[in-house]
Amino acid sequence: MWRNPSHPDRPLHAIVQPPGPALFTAIREALDGTGPAVLPLTPGGSSAAAIASLRPTHADGVPLDGGEGVPEDVAVVIATSGSTGAPKGVMLSATALRASAAASLRRLEASKGERWLCCLPVAHVSGLQVLVRALLSGTEPVVHPRFDPRAVLESGAEHVSMVPTQLHRLVELGADLSVFRTILLGGAVPRPGLLEQARDLGARVVTSYGSSETSGGCVYDGLPLHHVDVKIGADGLIRIAGPVLFSGYRSGPPEPFDGGWFVTSDLGELSGGRLRVLGRADDVVNTGGEKVVAGAVAAVLGEHPAIADVAVIGVPDPEWGERVTAVVVPAHPDTPPTLEQLRAYSHDRLPPYAAPRELRLVAALPLLPNGKTDLVSLKAGT
Repeated sequence: MWRNPSHPDRPLHAIVQPPGPALFTAIREALDGTGPAVLPLTPGGSSAAAIASLRPTHADGVPLDGGEGVPEDVAVVIATSGSTGAPKGVMLSATALRASAAASLRRLEASKGERWLCCLPVAHVSGLQVLVRALLSGTEPVVHPRFDPRAVLESGAEHVSMVPTQLHRLVELGADLSVFRTILLGGAVPRPGLLEQARDLGARVVTSYGSSETSGGCVYDGLPLHHVDVKIGADGLIRIAGPVLFSGYRSGPPEPFDGGWFVTSDLGELSGGRLRVLGRADDVVNTGGEKVVAGAVAAVLGEHPAIADVAVIGVPDPEWGERVTAVVVPAHPDTPPTLEQLRAYSHDRLPPYAAPRELRLVAALPLLPNGKTDLVSLKAGT
């Protein structure tokens, strides 16, 4: 374990560079204890803000004034995406990261020596865990600094982790997706029909649910990974326990734990031991005294044949408090759906108060680097 006799904390080194051999080495040394803890950041404007907020001791090897170390057991700090609020620094131990990667490889039946393709930002836990799985597999990861569909198909890797937007681009090519033993899909809810289209092209797609606080995906195809427990609290929020949990936040609010269970911000339900995620609790729209889960409405509207992609938000309204607003990417721009059509489509599928009261047509939904819809941007546009 890395120790600095003159300081009780472990140094935290921010690495602001695209994924590559140097970053992979830094992650490996952070996990085996021969190097400092690592804060991986993607080059760009947001990296300066993350450094200012999370206060690492070094940035790309240069000591920083006012930097602070992390507890000895912390190997990696992940700056959260901030999809619905200010980002936090999620502190992850080597034990948690290894437990997650080992459980993932076990569920996927991935063998030693099989290679992983990293085409996601390592600054996010989904990309980071590709590197950790490669370490446990005893292989060097195949690293692509940016997503190129044809290069991905020719990578030679057996396994790949990606977000729905990336899978959509592969499906558009109509290529043979059986070149991968596994396509691990997470980060956002796939659009209706995407999984079926990918599987028709030979893909073995496994969907994952998790967060930075759970060392990445910890529920695959609705079923918890080995040693991971899931339950739903009386408040409807998903709770997770197990060795994959984070050590705490670098900054931000207190850790949301309830008797050893991590309390997520997601609403869910369990049926036969299988988890169904309904949507984020902070995406609930309060309209006319009723609470509407935005994600549940979006899931229903997404099945409409005239819709290619959709998000649902609450917009301030003097009469209703908030009005349910559908932000829609039409499947055919020349013949977009109308509000009346969506309300009629919702009639037998949603409670009357959950049907959209406003429709906004867009060419594409704004996305964060990890593939999630940028809700902050959508709501700011109101």
